[in-house]
Amino acid sequence: MSLTRTRTLDPSLPEPRGLGLHLRPWDAADEGDQETWLRGYLDPDFQRWNTPLTVWTDLKGARESLRGRAKDAAAGTSASFRISDEETGAPLGHIGVNEINLPLKLARVGYWVLPEARGRGVATRALLLASRWAFAELGLHRLELGHATGHDASCKVAERCGYAYEGTMREAMFAEGTQDAFRDAHLHARLAADEEPAGV
Repeated sequence: MSLTRTRTLDPSLPEPRGLGLHLRPWDAADEGDQETWLRGYLDPDFQRWNTPLTVWTDLKGARESLRGRAKDAAAGTSASFRISDEETGAPLGHIGVNEINLPLKLARVGYWVLPEARGRGVATRALLLASRWAFAELGLHRLELGHATGHDASCKVAERCGYAYEGTMREAMFAEGTQDAFRDAHLHARLAADEEPAGV
């Protein structure tokens, strides 16, 4: 018997809002969401630090990818949110609570921000919101965040959001642009009982 989950996520859970942001589920049928997802995926900075298992370069691929995210959400194994400006609704990026293991009260978080939205604290604010949501609404105990070594911006976001650095995981991620070579990754984590950083 799998211990990944024992129940699905409640679809009526509130969408995270605050800090000038609105986190809402991606809509695979929405062309705007497809275009935003594709732009984020094809961004050179995203490609530098991430090596997805499936390579796609058009709206059809983006739509299929988003459908996969929706299936994972329905199965209770992840929650994927489009980061939007709370006032204008403009898309800013993505944040996901992934690999949700409800019996162990554990999940992993990941995010990216569109180029035009960088330098405005979007990732930090989104991570704070998603963390609050995961602890309060899912009842999780531990959230983990991993990123490739050398990705200093992601390291700073993790630290600003109270994700303590716990060590370096050897060859834990694919190297840039390949699925047959590996690179080290930093592991950060935050517990539900940890104090949220002040002044963010």
